[in-house]
Amino acid sequence: MFDLAGKTAENIKKIRENKPLIHNITNFVVMNYTANVLLAMGASPVMAHAENEVEEMVAFAGSLVLNIGTLTDQWVDAMVLAGKKATTLGKPIILDPVGSGATAMRTAAAKRILAETKVSVVRGNASEILSLGVEGAGGRGVDALHAVDDAGVVAKQLAQDLRTTLAITGPVDLVTDGARVVRVEGGHNLMPLVTGTGCSATATIGAFLAVDPDAFSAAATGLAFFGIAGEQAGAVSSGPGTFMINLLDALHSLSPEEVARRCRFSVA
Repeated sequence: MFDLAGKTAENIKKIRENKPLIHNITNFVVMNYTANVLLAMGASPVMAHAENEVEEMVAFAGSLVLNIGTLTDQWVDAMVLAGKKATTLGKPIILDPVGSGATAMRTAAAKRILAETKVSVVRGNASEILSLGVEGAGGRGVDALHAVDDAGVVAKQLAQDLRTTLAITGPVDLVTDGARVVRVEGGHNLMPLVTGTGCSATATIGAFLAVDPDAFSAAATGLAFFGIAGEQAGAVSSGPGTFMINLLDALHSLSPEEVARRCRFSVA
């Protein structure tokens, strides 16, 4: 395994220098917070989901973030339109299959996006990831009913089948492209108490994809950076409210050198 800690520092430095535009078609619940997360780390967010502009908008972007949290049929159509354009232009796409496996609509939407576009990374909890390849697997709404290790058993084969990189998040994250596998430690126990932290991790990977052509590396280093920011925020927070604000401050203030020093990767 190459130097992922050094690569994490390099990627965040590139984001802050280049300020890549990240096109988000995401859900109403998290739109404001994920935009602020991207701004805090140094990227430039745009939240555009109208069918008559997404193809034009994605042409300007460094990456495309697709999040199915508050679905409508029209939003799925817009995601596919943007995803097809991104695929044609060679722009990386990250899919967050929020709640996939909980309802037929969500599962079908996630699978349609995967079938009709070239997704570079899928970021989700274990239940969401399992629902993309294991019949009958799934969660309860957006909550995971499976542990990361449950999905880890089949993750390499599923990544190969889907021809993408999987980023399975939990207490310890797991990233695989079907050949390489790494675990990423980090985060804080206040993270699940703030809506949008998982979606923000997805957006973070989207920013890293804009500066790192290796989807496996972008996913692993993006999660490492986000996890370290979570640790730093949690250390000075008294509860979910202060954590939400402190996470933005940590994403903004962490230096590349400190990030490299605090990364914790292990080969799975």
